[in-house]
Amino acid sequence: MQPMLNTAIKAARRAGSLINRASLDISQIKVSAKQQNDFVTEVDRAAEATIIETLREVYPSHAILAEESGDSRPDADSEFQWIIDPLDGTTNFIHGFPQYAISIALAHKGALTQAVIFDPNRNELFTASKGGGAFLNDKRIRVSNRAKIDEALLGTGFPYRMFDHVDAYLAIFKDMTRRCAGVRRPGAASLDLAYVAAGRLDGFWEFGLAPWDMAAGALLIIEAGGLVSDLAGESDYLNTGNIVGGNPKVFNQLLQAIQPHRTAALQA
Repeated sequence: MQPMLNTAIKAARRAGSLINRASLDISQIKVSAKQQNDFVTEVDRAAEATIIETLREVYPSHAILAEESGDSRPDADSEFQWIIDPLDGTTNFIHGFPQYAISIALAHKGALTQAVIFDPNRNELFTASKGGGAFLNDKRIRVSNRAKIDEALLGTGFPYRMFDHVDAYLAIFKDMTRRCAGVRRPGAASLDLAYVAAGRLDGFWEFGLAPWDMAAGALLIIEAGGLVSDLAGESDYLNTGNIVGGNPKVFNQLLQAIQPHRTAALQA
């Protein structure tokens, strides 16, 4: 296993232990709002600090892009950047809804090379290395082989912070509910993407995400044999914040179904 992946796993498990301890009494957790419907807790911050400390023990010069502390570049010439979401699904967490995860990715010269998504509730560890495949608890995973979108189970995320895209999103949602076998919105994009990689979902789409929501999950899907793109079918999803992913056949049908709504989504 790659040393950098091992370090990311160590960081994720340390953060997971902290989160699990805090989840035993969520009534005592201090919560504040960053913006409408976007919450942060002392647990988010503590988990992020734990992850960054673990990574910097081994890689002190690497750049870090993290949800709570932003972009940190101790070495301006660093070719490596860690992309971190210490607690994806904070709203779920503060309500005791057990669907949240730690997401850590590593990019080298802008290309994703390592991915870890850890679900501390289920003790499920999703990992991937570029060119090395995707795994769940050390067992190789692959995207589903479902061929038709009318048989597919899709994941998505509803707009909840900024509502500029809501009309375009609802039009796509309406179209998808007519076309597919079912749509799910559990509330943690990183886990949704990991579930696509593991074949639990056949496809996924969402608008307005941050890089830390997508980076690890996108590499997992690719290494599990799936496809990932932005709404235009290009690879710029980390910059646009809009992502479509799935097994190759469902991905193509999902992307095609989104195209009539794409102009409205991009203009919103």
